[in-house]
Amino acid sequence: MTGIRAVTGDERLHTAFTLYPYAFDESPAPADAWRAVLPYHRDNHTLIAEEDGRTLATASAFPAHQNLRGTVLRMAGVAWVATHPGARRQGHSSRLLHRLHRDLLDGGHLLATLYPFHPSFYERFGYIGLPLNRTATFAPDGLAPLLRADLPGEVTWQGIGEGFDSYRAYLRTLLAERHGFTYTPDYRAARVLDPAAHWLATATIEGETVGVLTYRIDGYGGCLRVDELLCSNALGRALLLRFLAQHAYQVSRIEVTVGPDEYPETWATGLTVRTEAAASFPATPPLMARLLSMDALNGLSCGPGRVEVEVAGDDLLAGRYTLDGTGGTLAVTPTSRNGKDATLTAAALSGLAYGTLDPLEAVARGLADLSAEAATALRTLLPARVPHAFGKG
Repeated sequence: MTGIRAVTGDERLHTAFTLYPYAFDESPAPADAWRAVLPYHRDNHTLIAEEDGRTLATASAFPAHQNLRGTVLRMAGVAWVATHPGARRQGHSSRLLHRLHRDLLDGGHLLATLYPFHPSFYERFGYIGLPLNRTATFAPDGLAPLLRADLPGEVTWQGIGEGFDSYRAYLRTLLAERHGFTYTPDYRAARVLDPAAHWLATATIEGETVGVLTYRIDGYGGCLRVDELLCSNALGRALLLRFLAQHAYQVSRIEVTVGPDEYPETWATGLTVRTEAAASFPATPPLMARLLSMDALNGLSCGPGRVEVEVAGDDLLAGRYTLDGTGGTLAVTPTSRNGKDATLTAAALSGLAYGTLDPLEAVARGLADLSAEAATALRTLLPARVPHAFGKG
């Protein structure tokens, strides 16, 4: 009989980790290849489905925090969902996700995100897609006008190992300020930002950090690849771009990951730049996110209005609620009234909360049933926002 249970520590090596290489890496691989990454799973919540001692499927999540419309909430990053090739399409992943969501909610997490291998599968579990970050590619001499700019502040340069603590401190600052931003635990960040493999540039003005970027250079005349361009304001951005301009004649091109609301063509007069986002599955999927509890909405900054909604088809959110923004912050209360203005799936409600889905788009996609009046009310309560799905650290 198939059972589901949590595994921790070294037990992951002969259970969940037996499925990871085949699902996510080149294979076959050495049997002990994954032992080195065990510390980076330290506090993950890892579930397995097993039968007669044989691991059939697994799903895991790491603890994190995310900013939702200005409020920092506990979030879980769902990852490493994998099934043995001989046990696929038997419902194991579905059962694991139901259990994982419940465990995460019981542990105090109000949000969940993941990178989907199959978006429509996860949409049925309440997830909605977020805008994909973009890559801007240009020659460094295209930023030459910035070299002549007299800007206050400076940019310091060091290895990520030396500046890791200050880098993490700045990420915590952005977490408090930026909708959609994610802050992951130290044990996970230590792997993603390997101290031996990245440089760190930090822009400061009068001692205050106003921007950072981590990057690698793949060789003389090659490419300088920036992981994420993170800044507090336009001046922080200008300082970092001027730093990149100083690499002319060392590298031939620069690639920078930017948010979906950045416009690199405006960074310098006449800058020749290619800015693109390419979504593909399973290789380069946009992030998906969902609410795990209606409590995630309570207290969020919102517009005026009041609407009665029913959330259907989700074991965590199902019910009838009043969403009231009269006081400028959202109040969510269960209601037993028969009347309702809108019926939403969990994916539709998540899209409204993150600001990526218009109410009428939710109807067009079969995720909601509502009137034009209800659409207007929901649009006012939860206006469109662009989430910054950044935060490798």
